[in-house]
Amino acid sequence: MQALLQRVREAQVSIGGEVVGRIGPGLLVFLGLEPEDELEQGKALLQRVLNYRVFADDQGRMNRSLRDVGGGLMLISQFTLAADTSRGLRPGFSTAMTPTEAEPLFDALYRFACAEHPSVAGGQFGADMQVSLTNDGPVTFLLRSRQQR
Repeated sequence: MQALLQRVREAQVSIGGEVVGRIGPGLLVFLGLEPEDELEQGKALLQRVLNYRVFADDQGRMNRSLRDVGGGLMLISQFTLAADTSRGLRPGFSTAMTPTEAEPLFDALYRFACAEHPSVAGGQFGADMQVSLTNDGPVTFLLRSRQQR
């Protein structure tokens, strides 16, 4: 499982021209699910996201978490993060979890995030989404639930 975090000033997701999710300052997180991923490791990864210190303290150092600053969390399913890009000129997706398995896992992780944090937004699993953001920094990190294969 991979989580691509982007610290944002704002972000929104639209489907068919309609805005379905929006946050102000906070984190936009693209979540890539792989075949052996499980709910418990996803919960641990989301706890890490919520507590990851990427916001400035009074001295300007990255010392505050999303929880500390009370920012928004936008969670977007992103199967292309799990793509095999090790060779050739076209990504392969056999390393990504199938949609049939990924959707209930992503939905459970989204509900977990909503229970853990007061301001959570997201899109719709499997939809053609347009995500727009104003990156803050830019500050971007890739977190993994386990070591890369």
